[in-house]
Amino acid sequence: MAQREHYIDRLRTVMTVVVLSAHVSMTYGGSGDWFYREVPVSRSLSSILFTLFTGIQQTYLMGLFFLLAGYFTPHSLDRKGYGRFLLDRTLRLGIPLVIFGALIGPLTIVMVEMCTTPGPHSLWSTFLEVWQQDGFTNGPLWFAQALLIFSIVYCIWRLIATRLHSNRPPHLVQTPAPVPSWRMWLLSALGVGAGAFLLRQPFPLYDRHFGLWLGYFASYIFLFSVGVAAWHFDWLSQLTWRDARPWLIASILVFPVLPAVRARFHGPGVNELFAGGFTWPAALYAFWEPFIAWGLISALLVLFRRFANSPSPLWDWLGRRSYAVYAIHPPVLVAIGLWLHQWHASPITKCGVVTVLGCAASWLIADALLRLPGARRIL
Repeated sequence: MAQREHYIDRLRTVMTVVVLSAHVSMTYGGSGDWFYREVPVSRSLSSILFTLFTGIQQTYLMGLFFLLAGYFTPHSLDRKGYGRFLLDRTLRLGIPLVIFGALIGPLTIVMVEMCTTPGPHSLWSTFLEVWQQDGFTNGPLWFAQALLIFSIVYCIWRLIATRLHSNRPPHLVQTPAPVPSWRMWLLSALGVGAGAFLLRQPFPLYDRHFGLWLGYFASYIFLFSVGVAAWHFDWLSQLTWRDARPWLIASILVFPVLPAVRARFHGPGVNELFAGGFTWPAALYAFWEPFIAWGLISALLVLFRRFANSPSPLWDWLGRRSYAVYAIHPPVLVAIGLWLHQWHASPITKCGVVTVLGCAASWLIADALLRLPGARRIL
């Protein structure tokens, strides 16, 4: 496993950069929920390109993070035991979530309010107004919140499984088995699509419930479970280009369908057609997502294992700080965006510059944070 972790850690680092770039693209015209929007969503070329970019990332990016988290969960639980595992999960997920939700998130909103709203502002009064209006703001740390819930549920499931199968050892050992066939991949894509469509009836997209985008959780739950199974059956080391190639081709062929259909609709309320309800656009979107995700996730896993699986001090340094970067990047990106607000450049140019500066600043700040006493246990 030690050798395989090189490419997995590198993949997580690159995907963290993609998270930052997707959030910056929302600042300059891409669709999505973000703290600061300088350019509204429109039918301009840059806005369309940014929206396509964020749309693609939505299909697979966080699902890939959940899959990788699930992959390391069984071994971590076996090694630490229930008490220490849950304590570590609470420290690494719960503490950053609370700090961000109670302080960093609201202060990021305050930063935007004070810089974009005319008139004198008091930091404390603006902070109180934000707390009264928005309350606990988990931002991208919704992932930590969801992963903490998934970890607790997994522990409960393991306890129940151990009690039901008392003749087995108290841990689930690795038992290598072949990667599932393409038929199982197809059935899972259809099942996740159907699950997403049904889930979005009570929990439509663009609506948060308990701070979570529950409409997307059909794929998140499934991919976390796949990650657990991938560790148990050693699928990641067996995954080949032969497994990934048909799904990558399917992703490429299926991708234009949703943008083409979406372009036919105009006017207010269009997004709601795709967000939920028993409408054919909502069904199309729900089934479109896993067909894109399966191809991109499997291709990335194969490519990174093939070409990015050797030790590297630089990549180790970047990877060790990627979680801290994920936790603290919103105020960094927003501050840089506000700083460059008066710069008259195209949205694409500003997006590129803010992404580069934001990544550099976020990793340097994360490095400083990890030098604080006790921070390495949390971040």
